[in-house]
Amino acid sequence: MEAVEQAFARLIDGCIAGERRSQQRVYELFYGKMMAVCLRYTKNHDQAKDILQDGFIKVFRSMDKFNRAGSFEGWIRRIMVNTAIDYFRRAKNAYLLLGEERSIEDFGDQDEEDTLQDEESMEELDLKPADVINAMQKLTPAYRTVFNLYVFEEMTHKEIADSLGINIGTSKSNLAKAKHNLRKLLKKEHKLP
Repeated sequence: MEAVEQAFARLIDGCIAGERRSQQRVYELFYGKMMAVCLRYTKNHDQAKDILQDGFIKVFRSMDKFNRAGSFEGWIRRIMVNTAIDYFRRAKNAYLLLGEERSIEDFGDQDEEDTLQDEESMEELDLKPADVINAMQKLTPAYRTVFNLYVFEEMTHKEIADSLGINIGTSKSNLAKAKHNLRKLLKKEHKLP
């Protein structure tokens, strides 16, 4: 394990010194995982590539700020997530600021019984990660972003609200609607009743 840590330390030192080979190696090592992160926050592959490129630029520019105490991959991931959030802020994407009563994709309300049936039918599905990512990309940017921050980044609703500039109620509402719409999309794509 010490050899791996030493190799990462050399890569980080090389990136700080502006060595292209070290930067290329970091890019190659983390491209796949970080592209997967970016895809969860976007509608398509091109947007994800844009975010990924911006994210790596930020990684290399701020490499000297990595304190080496935590996970290098986790540090890069945090930069990618923040870059995805910044991407939508820069685009002034109004969907991120929608209140719960003005959300775009509203498939309608469900009562408690329907929700339980949905959850049971979802458990029966044999879903691949690509199926879920594809369905997530069809959610509105607001729902997709809140869902990702809550489920994958394990942020609290307060942290999400602070990060996106929305209120806690909107974060909770968007998460609930994201889950509902995700279930509905997956059921439709897998032709379930």
